[in-house]
Amino acid sequence: MDKQSVEISQDIEKKKQYQRETETLLSRLDLQDKHQQKLSSADFLKVGPPVKQDQDISEKDLAHTFLKRLMTLDYRARFIPVRQDSQELSQSKLHPESDTVDTDESDFDCFYKTTAEFDQSKITHVHPMDVQMAVFHCSDSFLKQNMITKLSQCQYALPLLVPDPVTMNIDCPLWTFRKMTKTWKKTEIKENSNTVTMKSMSICKAETAMVSFLRLGSLSVSKSQLMNTLINDRHSTFFHRNCPGSTKSRHLMDGVAEIAWYCPAGKPNDAFTDCIAFCNLHGDALTIEKQRDILTDKSSVNVVLVPTLEKGDKSTAVISALYKSPKPLICLIADYDHNAVQMKGRNYKMGLKDRSQSEVSEELKKIIGNILSGPHESFQLETMAEVSGIRVDEDDEVCRNGKSAAKKVVNLLQGMDVSKIKETFLPCQGQLWHEWCRKNKELYHLKGHIEGEKCKKQQQQLEIRQKQCTASCSELMKLFIENLSSLPSTDKKYFLKWTQISIDALSTDDLSLILQSYDEKWSEVLELKKKKHDKSDLKEKQTELDQISTKLQSATFGLEHIFREMGQIYEAHASLQKQTKRGQTDWSKYPELAAELMISGHPMELMDGDAGHVPLTWISSLLDEVIKKLGDKRVFVLSVLGVQSSGKSTMLNAMFGLQFAVSAGRCTKGAFMQLVKVSEEIKKDFQFDYILVVDTEGLRALELAGNDTLHHDNELATFVVGLGNMTLINIFGENPAEMQDVLQGVIQAFMRMTKVKLSPSCVFVHQNVTDIAAAEKNMDGKRRLQEKLDQMAQLAAKEEVCDAECFSDIIAFDVQKDVKYFAQLWEGSPPMAPPNPGYSESVQELKTTILSKASQSAGITLSQFKSKIHDLWNALLNENFVFSFKNTLEIAVYRKLEEQYGNWTWALRSNMLTIENQLYTRIENGKRDKVEPNYLKKEMNETFGEIKKAMTAYFDDDSDKEILVQWRGLFESKIKEFLDEELRGVKRKLNEVIDQKNACKKLDEKKTEFENKLLQKSKDLAHKSKDKASNENQLKKLFNSAWSGWVREFTADTKHIEDINYEEDQTTILQELGFEWSLIHESKRIGRYKKISEVGDYLDYIIPTKNQDKQKLIRSLIGYIEEQSLAEIKRKPIATRGYESTDLEDIPFIVTKSVTEFESKRKFALKKEFTVDLLLYVFDRAESWLLESHKKFKGNNDAPTYLKKQKKQYYNIFRSFCKGNASAVVLGELICEKLKSSTVEATCNKTAIDLAGEMRCSFPAFNGNRLNLEKHLLKSLAEKEDFDSFITYIRHPRKQVETFIKEEVKKYIFTGNKDKAWNILKKNVEDIKKLVSQALFSATEKVKTLRGDPDMWVEEFSSLLKDELTFDTISCQNFSDINNFDFLKEETEKSLVSVMKEVSSLSLNKMEEFRMKPDQILIDQLCNCCWEMCPFCAAVCTNTVEDHSPDDHSVPFHRPCGVIGMYTENSLDPVIDFCTTKVTSDGTFYPCQDAEELIPYKEYRTAGPRYADWRITPDASKLIYWKWFVCHFQKKLEDHYTFTFQGSGEIPTEWKTHTKEEAIKSLDEMFNV
Repeated sequence: MDKQSVEISQDIEKKKQYQRETETLLSRLDLQDKHQQKLSSADFLKVGPPVKQDQDISEKDLAHTFLKRLMTLDYRARFIPVRQDSQELSQSKLHPESDTVDTDESDFDCFYKTTAEFDQSKITHVHPMDVQMAVFHCSDSFLKQNMITKLSQCQYALPLLVPDPVTMNIDCPLWTFRKMTKTWKKTEIKENSNTVTMKSMSICKAETAMVSFLRLGSLSVSKSQLMNTLINDRHSTFFHRNCPGSTKSRHLMDGVAEIAWYCPAGKPNDAFTDCIAFCNLHGDALTIEKQRDILTDKSSVNVVLVPTLEKGDKSTAVISALYKSPKPLICLIADYDHNAVQMKGRNYKMGLKDRSQSEVSEELKKIIGNILSGPHESFQLETMAEVSGIRVDEDDEVCRNGKSAAKKVVNLLQGMDVSKIKETFLPCQGQLWHEWCRKNKELYHLKGHIEGEKCKKQQQQLEIRQKQCTASCSELMKLFIENLSSLPSTDKKYFLKWTQISIDALSTDDLSLILQSYDEKWSEVLELKKKKHDKSDLKEKQTELDQISTKLQSATFGLEHIFREMGQIYEAHASLQKQTKRGQTDWSKYPELAAELMISGHPMELMDGDAGHVPLTWISSLLDEVIKKLGDKRVFVLSVLGVQSSGKSTMLNAMFGLQFAVSAGRCTKGAFMQLVKVSEEIKKDFQFDYILVVDTEGLRALELAGNDTLHHDNELATFVVGLGNMTLINIFGENPAEMQDVLQGVIQAFMRMTKVKLSPSCVFVHQNVTDIAAAEKNMDGKRRLQEKLDQMAQLAAKEEVCDAECFSDIIAFDVQKDVKYFAQLWEGSPPMAPPNPGYSESVQELKTTILSKASQSAGITLSQFKSKIHDLWNALLNENFVFSFKNTLEIAVYRKLEEQYGNWTWALRSNMLTIENQLYTRIENGKRDKVEPNYLKKEMNETFGEIKKAMTAYFDDDSDKEILVQWRGLFESKIKEFLDEELRGVKRKLNEVIDQKNACKKLDEKKTEFENKLLQKSKDLAHKSKDKASNENQLKKLFNSAWSGWVREFTADTKHIEDINYEEDQTTILQELGFEWSLIHESKRIGRYKKISEVGDYLDYIIPTKNQDKQKLIRSLIGYIEEQSLAEIKRKPIATRGYESTDLEDIPFIVTKSVTEFESKRKFALKKEFTVDLLLYVFDRAESWLLESHKKFKGNNDAPTYLKKQKKQYYNIFRSFCKGNASAVVLGELICEKLKSSTVEATCNKTAIDLAGEMRCSFPAFNGNRLNLEKHLLKSLAEKEDFDSFITYIRHPRKQVETFIKEEVKKYIFTGNKDKAWNILKKNVEDIKKLVSQALFSATEKVKTLRGDPDMWVEEFSSLLKDELTFDTISCQNFSDINNFDFLKEETEKSLVSVMKEVSSLSLNKMEEFRMKPDQILIDQLCNCCWEMCPFCAAVCTNTVEDHSPDDHSVPFHRPCGVIGMYTENSLDPVIDFCTTKVTSDGTFYPCQDAEELIPYKEYRTAGPRYADWRITPDASKLIYWKWFVCHFQKKLEDHYTFTFQGSGEIPTEWKTHTKEEAIKSLDEMFNV
């Protein structure tokens, strides 16, 4: 084998050995699978357990722990102590021959033996740099980039040239440097003075000098350690042999070239005056030719370390080549002890022998500085892509695709002034969007013709949206969206990164200059403030600062602005529902594209900081798409507040591995949200799937200085505090006084949250504390913070009109646990200082606190988070946040609870109706003469117990139990009150039945006598007439003739009860009061009085005065008198003692007294006609009840009436006897005849209850809460378009609701669900038939067993029916001959067939005649709610619970006040403003007629009790329904109220465009709010 073949063979073996060692290393680090299946950023963008700081870990966890700690900016991640499974120290064993020696001398000899004579069992731990490089090789390009960025922040050197451990090719990971920006201050001497210039740029673009360090051969001196002294002698930028954890064996570092930059701070003690790159080639450069050649070619200066300098040495050829090169060479010789000597050109040699490192370092600094002060070659990282023979990661196809796509986008911007880019390519978010926001805020400060102004501004907003649509086709956006839509996943990631990198590079230079001038101007302002200088000077400087701020705003351009533009294009098109035109991107897909990015961990803008506005439509659609993709996951919202540049973003990035912007020039503007997944390893401890971090632009932002800062701060604080389950308040420095304004805003925000029932927790973080170890100092700091918070709480309490003595009165806060102190971020002075390891520890400690608090929270769902954004932002647009806040989530949960409450109360009511039915039947059957409350309770116990269980389960197990808990006590007491009220109501009704039963005892006693006589007479007449009558007509004639005589005989000594002569009694009373007959007659003739409560204008009833606006007062008077009078009438026991004309005498007394009292308090009088009409109206309203009650009395007590009812029954008996039927047949027929009426009654009552239950459960209008009923009623009114019904609804909402229920029940039974109603009736008939059949069988069997008589049989039979059917006792003295009871049973069953057939074919109308009516049952159920009216528009509160205090009254269907007849005092123009608009306007009102002080509408709740209990939330929705109503019935409204829609009451043109269909649809939209 020739020499070449041997060398090749050796190389192959060497490679294989290297690869085997690599595999072993990866296996030790548990990375064996990751070389192919790379680690990704997603693996680390998760919330895991806090990183362990002080515990040893196993070797398998080393790589992951390194990465996690690096992500928290802990530079100690480079060496992590490893827990060894066996002892690490060498176990010494002497050779066997020495084992027998046991003398001191031989032991001492042993001490001198070499290590070769010992067994070695030392386990060498993995070299720290091998851990770093192993992780580097096993990471995908994005994680590499993240890792390199973090290493750079830790001031560590970064891999520039890396041998691939598998192919051994040289890689240049240029991509990993792309995110890095370096900032430094260059010092130049100009005109004998130092000029300092700040520079900030992408490190890939920076042209700097580069000094390369190479080692030729083996040296005792550490090259890396020497380099560190040049860059930062306090920090090991380059890892060296004396670093902790260093071992002789390292595997992956040989051949790696690392780079680090020295960045001067512009101070006299800077080592160098400009930025310099230092490059370090690890390993012997003699054997690493390729890397050596690349570095020496790219360098400005080459520094070579050699053990000796002798000709003919291995290094001679290399040194010779470098010496002859035009580039300066500095040769450091290990065995040479002289100072530096300059050789030919700019080459130097210098000795290291017997010289201290600091001496060498200082001399080297001077030489390098001297060389670089003259002309030298520059190095630019980007040029590494041009080097041949190496693989550059940016040449990968996916990276090139992303770069190429990004380049097309960014090429459009080349050569443009950065401040013009947004104006040119992102027009939708600039002036147009800002103008739209301004108009939107103006909607909450309306004046004058409010609704007209509102329509005008909304129209202007639509015009702006139209302009946005027109301007939205910029080439940049088109290209960007196309790439985002079409690129594969990885290409898309590269595309976004490249776009971001390229855009950042565009604005870096401009930003640096603007920031420099901003810093200078800010310093001047601060100086003037300190000196308390002339205010005009200060104002001038602040104006200049504002101008620079505006410039800074224009020059700030990033990826977030492109996403903002996407949002605005989407909002503009969505608001106009524009179709996508050909050649345009599909705007409807934008939220989906953004959602994908948000899920992958990309921050998304929540509040546009430039416009100070939340784009609600865009955010809602974006979150909807996230929900579509992930499901409605639960999130824990962590909000972060703090002064700008206080290190919030840095802290969050270190805590969760986030990507919020952190550099000073790119301060977060607005609020951004980012999803962080909870890792599987800790998920079991939490009730949510993600932490959603909301980071803010920073309070008291420098850019906003002088621009209404305090209001902006409070707005932002309230918004993010409200969104968060927890708020992190970040304070920079130890003195909370610097944050006084901010703290007050934050505390005010917490106070507002308490008022609107939101309860976030909070943690304070003090960053940049000088000595966090001093416990006493911390205690003092905490004490001062507590004092400051308490002081601020008292101030905020005055602002918010709230009682709070200290901060803990507002929010649960423990100063010992909820205040964290953070070390300074930098260990030394930037820009060369590494992060302080104490900072990383503080971050982990804070993370532990946050996770501990989060574990006690269930978080909220993404859909709830979306609702919260809407609620908070809409409330913030109003000046009075607390009055304006509408908690949509809470409203939705409450509405669900109302539905449940309806189900629970219905279960109780339907059970109570069944019990009432049974007891009523028993009372009628004479089986019960009193009803004990305890008995009723006992009967209801089981059902009530089940309801209580259902309630407990609902409040304990519902997914919204945290929200429900606030109403638990109220609803538990309400259900108890409901039951008590039901028990009282049933007892009252049954007592009336008992009273009626007792009142007609005389007649009842006679009934038995009547029945016996009638039965006997019928029997006798039949025997006499057997041969006289041959057909039915003759039988009837005979019976009728006899019947008249019998009735006269029976009622000879009984007084007949007359019907009421109601008309005559009314007239008599009115005339006795002194009213003329003509007046009474005229009023009755035209029927005017019937509509007195719904009249639109009462001016005809008033004796004219100057002030005519008395409509509301008169209407209230009518309502009051009607209520009082009817209550008085219904107190009379008419049903038990009958009607008397004196029963009406109380009504005139109530009416005349009330009218007189009313007039005495007013400055106007009412005409006689008013009193007459009002009296007639009240008489009319009382008539039906009086007639019904008297009819009941007459039916129960009038003998002729009773006998009239019995005639048919006795004719049938007479006819049966005539036919020669046996007594058993006649008795069977009699029983069935008696059963017929009670079966009809029982069937109808039971069917009524069942139908009501069926409709309550399945009929859409009745199966929800009170609001649902209202919605269906309004839909029905619109569909019918009946103006009078509308007026009834407006004036007497309950009356119209009852009418609606009656109409819907009628439709349901007789039209829509006729078959279902029939089936229910038939089932009930069948049930009764079974009951009667069973009773017949049981009675017969018992009588046969006991050998009883007919009386016993009848008694037994009736007792078995006592709970279901009323059954008058039959005297059996005329049937004593019956002894065959089976025959009696059979005959009764035969007769029963025809009875049941007849009952089965009953008309459903028959239900109207009995106690239980389905419509009335539903009215009792559905109208047992709140009927309070809005103090402005008289809309009815839609709460399902009657007395729902302390919850406010509310209704989503407010309306223009002109609908109830309101007009302006002076002009008599109708009021067309909605109260929901008024409460956002700058208008004022008088809270009552006699008030002298005007109240601003925005503070309406301070106007007195009538207003204080109402929550009228400002509503930007269009409330189309009532706009349509006003336009559709304009003429009828004008006639009804005698006004004209003109002047300030002119109807806005926009209202007239709405159709009935839109109006009805708007009800559903409002219902779903």
